[in-house]
Amino acid sequence: MTYRADSGPVEALRDITFSVDRSELVALVGPSGCGKSTLLRIIAGLRPATEGRIAVDGRAVTKPIAAVGMVFQAPVLLKWRRIFDNVLLPAELAGLNPAAYRARAGDLLRLVGLRDFGEKLPRELSGGMQQRAALCRALLLDPPLLLMDEPFGALDAMTRDELNLELLHVWGEGSHQRKTILFVTHSIAEAVFLADRVVVMTPRPGRVASVVSVRLPRPRTIATRGSADFGALTLQIHDILARPV
Repeated sequence: MTYRADSGPVEALRDITFSVDRSELVALVGPSGCGKSTLLRIIAGLRPATEGRIAVDGRAVTKPIAAVGMVFQAPVLLKWRRIFDNVLLPAELAGLNPAAYRARAGDLLRLVGLRDFGEKLPRELSGGMQQRAALCRALLLDPPLLLMDEPFGALDAMTRDELNLELLHVWGEGSHQRKTILFVTHSIAEAVFLADRVVVMTPRPGRVASVVSVRLPRPRTIATRGSADFGALTLQIHDILARPV
């Protein structure tokens, strides 16, 4: 991906090649400005790549794809709509009957602990609760692919840990009917805790420095972070990021 600017071309991504298997949770980790968010938007079809090819489920991505849910760095909830109606928004935007999705919206809110907050406005919820609602919204139409752009980065450490566990629960850890998730983060520990594999990127122009397999047992708990294998993996990724380019 190369941006055209008045001062000349800016190369954001170069030689990016990797695959994500069905039902796999893959984390992207790298320094700020290495193109992680840009890559997610290219995968979703929101921004065309200047070279190369992206395929989802074997089909080339040439425009925005429907079979994807996106969770952004901020919850971006509509502040004048109640939480339940925010969760129903994707059905409205897709031209579907929102009433047909009310039961699913209620189930998702219960799943993330927001059963009693559907009638609240976003300003009445904490940041972590708003991000839970944003996750429900992304899952409403049951997309097989979930793209998450550092969704917990602005939260405090305890809330972030809590939502990491919530995400694994929603993803279906231990189940054979899991979604495919590509998760962007700056946190090495978060990437190792969540992922099956971690794609480590270089500074701009972003390239794939390494792909690290995470063979920690599932289901994962907070105690997982205290294991020697967890520490060794985080150190391995830290060393990859610290290598001179």
